[in-house]
Amino acid sequence: MGFFEQTTWEGRTYLGGWTELGATDDAVSPSTGERLASYAVATAADVETATDLAVSAQRTWASTSPEERAAVMRRAAAILEENGPALIRWLQDEVGSAPGKAAFEVGLVASELHLAAATALVPYGQLLRSGRPRLSMARRVPVGVVGVISPFNFPAILSMRSVAPALALGNAVVLKPDPRTTIAGGLLLAAVLEEAGLPVGVLNVVPGGAEVGAALVDEPRIPVISFTGSTPAGRAIAARGGELLKRVHLELGGNNALAVLEDADVEAAASAGAWGSFLNQGQICMTTGRHLVHESLYERYVELLTEKAAHIPAGPPSTGAPLGPIIDAVQRDKVHSVVTRSVDAGARLAVGGTYEDLFYAPTVLADVDPGHAAFAEEIFGPVASITPFSTTDELVRLVNSSPYGLSLGILTGDPYGAFELAERMPTGIVHINDQTVDDEAQAPFGGIGHSGTGARFGGHEANIEAFTDTQWVTMQGRIAEYPF
Repeated sequence: MGFFEQTTWEGRTYLGGWTELGATDDAVSPSTGERLASYAVATAADVETATDLAVSAQRTWASTSPEERAAVMRRAAAILEENGPALIRWLQDEVGSAPGKAAFEVGLVASELHLAAATALVPYGQLLRSGRPRLSMARRVPVGVVGVISPFNFPAILSMRSVAPALALGNAVVLKPDPRTTIAGGLLLAAVLEEAGLPVGVLNVVPGGAEVGAALVDEPRIPVISFTGSTPAGRAIAARGGELLKRVHLELGGNNALAVLEDADVEAAASAGAWGSFLNQGQICMTTGRHLVHESLYERYVELLTEKAAHIPAGPPSTGAPLGPIIDAVQRDKVHSVVTRSVDAGARLAVGGTYEDLFYAPTVLADVDPGHAAFAEEIFGPVASITPFSTTDELVRLVNSSPYGLSLGILTGDPYGAFELAERMPTGIVHINDQTVDDEAQAPFGGIGHSGTGARFGGHEANIEAFTDTQWVTMQGRIAEYPF
């Protein structure tokens, strides 16, 4: 397990191999404030270097057999599965992930690698009919170099779900992880892939802030950008990408609704709602932000959810607490601002609304109106807002009042009725009789509206569409004759 040893990458990044760049920064635990390690900080000039390496290495990598590219992905998955505790520890220490969440994330990363191995071997084109005596086909070819910008909340999976399929399909990748989670979201993944036999230069990691991300988007030799993060940042990347005629894949924020219908089992609904709102401290794009509950169940649901929230402790992952810290003070203060503004506007604070250091107590806000901040904004913290509704039409209006469209949960005793109801509420994901948070490597994932540009991740079809170009090819036995 030497490749996971801190001495491998301490003070370095993965840029044509393990490299020192001069400037370094520290990885810091949000739970304790402890310095965990250091890593090299990239600049815009380093993005150019990374692209040089990627462009050069990609030509050979693309000509490598699909079987060998698949084998690298399989070996990486096996290495990760054998050494999962090391990545779990870093997710706990650097990200503040609770043990269960960290283990779940590592499993997802392995699943993405297994899927990528299969993607490398699927049919990559189709034969087309032609009005002329020739072979006509459409085939998918690698785009070249893919730029990946990933966030802090699930840093390993939200990096690997772009990195793995892009590599498997013959591309090189330049990865910029969130600077708060550079190790779990970048350097450890590079170590796994290097150990699995990925050639040097095919993957390069450029840790840094917004200026490094901007350089990645501006780099003319990177035609595709895959970004996961906030809606404001995604909007800026899309605007710049449009100017440069780049393909930009955006998986952005969410303000997801959980609809609890009149015939739902209210006890089971409250359990599902608690999981949807409080998992990973609410720091998930799919988090249940808005609990829309039929008026006949409303007071009981508030009571049950409040009781559950009151008994969920927040603390350092090393203690086994189910809720860890908010990633930093800036994000914690944003969460608290939403809570206080909502209470000032008339929402009822049923429980929570307090914090110690970066540990924010699970919070339930009742009697939330559409005009309250907790209803209108993505919170990205452990806050559940509850709003009653009386009719199906009112529910549809409440769900659709948000510009986001990522995930929707509908809890009911009539699943088929919910299936029909979902057609009236546009969203990228619908879970009937489940909460809003879920992910599987083989399932299409993505949102609409302010949540992104549709399903660009998950399954062979989405990944091939995201990271290859279509090329039309014709072939005939002799040179065509023309009258000129």
